[in-house]
Amino acid sequence: MHRLRRLPDTPERIAKGVAAGVFVSCLPLFGLHFITAASVAWMLRGNILASLLATFFGNPFTFPIIAYSAMELGSLLLGRGHARKISEVMSAFGAIWGELWQNFLAIITFGPFHWDMLAKFGGDVFLPYMLGGLIIGVVCAVPAYFLSLPVIRAYRNRRLKKLQERFELVRKSDREK
Repeated sequence: MHRLRRLPDTPERIAKGVAAGVFVSCLPLFGLHFITAASVAWMLRGNILASLLATFFGNPFTFPIIAYSAMELGSLLLGRGHARKISEVMSAFGAIWGELWQNFLAIITFGPFHWDMLAKFGGDVFLPYMLGGLIIGVVCAVPAYFLSLPVIRAYRNRRLKKLQERFELVRKSDREK
């Protein structure tokens, strides 16, 4: 938070970066959050470093809530009723990463490729999670922008005032010498 407040950019650009990072944290792009957040911040003309820092909105405490809400919302929007259990979703992500790793090793070892789980994963988990995550991401990013903007402005104004007071104090002591 301290680093975020000292970024050398306008408060509006920093707040856009924060919104981009929060938005991306709600998407099922595990392992790609930094790259995606930087890309979204760049497209919004926001601060890229602020977007990277704001991806920590998604953390071990919030990911279960985000994943459950996104899966539930996405499943309802797709007309599938209730979503899978979170434990099933997380094990599906683990299984897909395992399959991708095995396919990567198959390139080196000339072994067979297997894409069976990827197709099932895409329709059963990724699509509802992504659809719900996009909506939840927007719902979280908009307040993040409007809440962070006045905080950043207030901090900047307070910091500027302190610097001016310090400058005046030094200036006054130089006059007395």
